[in-house]
Amino acid sequence: MIIRPVEPRDLPALRELFRVSRHAAFHWETPSSYDLGDFDRETEGELQIVAIDGAEPLGFISVWEPDNFIHHLHVDPRQSRRGIGRALLSALPGWKVTRYRLKCVSANEAALAFYRSQGFIRVGEGQADGQDYLLLESTAE
Repeated sequence: MIIRPVEPRDLPALRELFRVSRHAAFHWETPSSYDLGDFDRETEGELQIVAIDGAEPLGFISVWEPDNFIHHLHVDPRQSRRGIGRALLSALPGWKVTRYRLKCVSANEAALAFYRSQGFIRVGEGQADGQDYLLLESTAE
């Protein structure tokens, strides 16, 4: 597995990975609500890092750097529990010393368990787009 910045050649496969992983994570939503163009819209201007094996993307993370806000962390559902999410977090600038925040849908129990295992703590809650979410923050050393 190689972790590196996203390159233009990665975009077609990442668009599909984004669509598939959201459908798997948010199974209660209709598949037609996901569009291949969502990746471009939702990650524009963000730091984007990809985990790849050969030419195949395994997952990606995108961060709004001015706020150290992790906007997306998605792993191919067929590749879960292989350390890909942990590797992507570790690749963030200053991961061990910088506090990063993210929102996680409350119903996404698998993601919440993963983030807790990586040292994130709950610092708030809210609602957006009809979904309850928890605001989580990494615990920098």
